[in-house]
Amino acid sequence: MVQTKTWTYAVLGSGRQGTAAAYDLVKFGNADSVIIGDINMKLAQQSATRVNHLLNTDIVKAEQVDVRNQEKLISFLTEVDTVISAVPYYYNLEITKVAIASKTNMCDLGGNTDLVMKQLELNTQAEEANISVIPDCGQVPGLGTTLCVYAMSLLDKPEDVYMWDGGLPQTPRLPFNYLLTFNIDGLINEYHGTTEFLREGKIVDVPCFIELEEIEFPAPVGKLEAFTTAGGTSTAPRTFEGQLKTYQNKTVRHPGHYIQLKTMNDLGLFDPEPIDIVGGKVAPRAMLAKLFEPKVTFPKDKDVVVIRVKCLGEKDSRPAQAQVDLMDFFDETTGFTAMERTTGWDVSIVAIMMTKCQSKKGAVPLELAISSTDFVRELQQRGITVLEKVEYFD
Repeated sequence: MVQTKTWTYAVLGSGRQGTAAAYDLVKFGNADSVIIGDINMKLAQQSATRVNHLLNTDIVKAEQVDVRNQEKLISFLTEVDTVISAVPYYYNLEITKVAIASKTNMCDLGGNTDLVMKQLELNTQAEEANISVIPDCGQVPGLGTTLCVYAMSLLDKPEDVYMWDGGLPQTPRLPFNYLLTFNIDGLINEYHGTTEFLREGKIVDVPCFIELEEIEFPAPVGKLEAFTTAGGTSTAPRTFEGQLKTYQNKTVRHPGHYIQLKTMNDLGLFDPEPIDIVGGKVAPRAMLAKLFEPKVTFPKDKDVVVIRVKCLGEKDSRPAQAQVDLMDFFDETTGFTAMERTTGWDVSIVAIMMTKCQSKKGAVPLELAISSTDFVRELQQRGITVLEKVEYFD
């Protein structure tokens, strides 16, 4: 009888995406054990109990873990094969250093390109530890990044890559026509600063809330607004500079949302620096988060995630376009939102591939680290449909 090798995984953070990742690790990762670590033990236990119940198992355990305590975190990770960081992005650099010290594969949900670049500077140390470190493996960047690489693979000579993506309510509610399905700090971070695009083969900084356009998806989604936000391209423009002419990403929202968020931006409400108000200091971003979150949080509402990638170039020496579409909905069976499925399951797929030595060693950007074809195959196994087509223009 042939025995299947099993592994020990850890998930740091017992929120929505961390719980979804733990579920996927148990179901598809040949897990001997999955440990959910959180500074809040009660939340970690609730997450572990939910996953165990859904999958009729008892291999998911909860532990109290403070990711800011490096010494204890090293001890926690010593017997772990691969760890997923599902905590806020600003902890990920130090967690990367701990993963290298404990020789544990590590991937994360990312969220800040400048910090990701610092993680990638640890490539030599990760190689010496014989581990893989892959940042920015959330929905976008993350799933969208890999779908861009997959679309590129459908042509012989890719030249221009365009991506549109967003998490949306299936039934929009006024006034914002939006449903929050992940951490409010991560959402606000997307609406502040600039992002890097490739334009005419050169890297350019593009501010948020410009280049508004309309794009239509199949029913039941329909017409959406698309505009620039921060961070969606991550490291890909730098990776593909010299290979592509264009690489860009726009966020999609239901009509009417853009002008509301742009007004907030024009007022400076996404700024993180504190300002003087009535003798005290308040960060506009912190105030906005407190006010905005309850206006877009509806626990019983259902969501949908859409991603479209178009890649222009050549195939068979003819001008061609490859299009890749993903549309995923709230899962009635498990109760996982579309955002949890396309974020938590996405990072879990990367973690499983790392554990099985199906990724490059070192600290490597996602677009270079794994096989996009294998990744798409894994999505299909999870019931997430990826549609593709190639058209010729001559």
